[in-house]
Amino acid sequence: MNNFETHINSVNEAATLYVKTFTQLDVAKSFGLQDLLDDKLMLIKAIRKGIPFTLFNEIKNITPFSDDDWAEILSVSTKSLQRYKQKKDFLFKPIHSEKIIEIAEVSLVGNVVFGDSSKFKLWLNTPSYALGNMLPIELLKDSYGKEMVLAELHRIDHGIFA
Repeated sequence: MNNFETHINSVNEAATLYVKTFTQLDVAKSFGLQDLLDDKLMLIKAIRKGIPFTLFNEIKNITPFSDDDWAEILSVSTKSLQRYKQKKDFLFKPIHSEKIIEIAEVSLVGNVVFGDSSKFKLWLNTPSYALGNMLPIELLKDSYGKEMVLAELHRIDHGIFA
């Protein structure tokens, strides 16, 4: 089992525990982050309830982003992120929860497409002709940019290069 698979298993366990707090999910049912992303109604409930720091921390492990990157993505200070970590049962606000889920979705796809987090991070920090010569990481700051990055990752995965 590689490092990504180990981290994704931890994310899936954290996602299962979290979703069980607001649904009647069968304990025996296998459930993970991809299941949460696929079930839009459950995803909306999760975002509105707020993503717990424990799940965020596991998601952080499957992304190529540092704490400083996450602070910028979420528009909070790194000091705030450190404070959130100290609070027991901390839940992110819905606006931050949605951004965490968006970045998790992009990271899942990026890690699969590039096969490794370091290659994915390199791509994120390299200007892309298909994205108007912008850095993909810069586009992740808003939902429309995230959709463009995700679409480009899917094109790369299918061998369609601009």
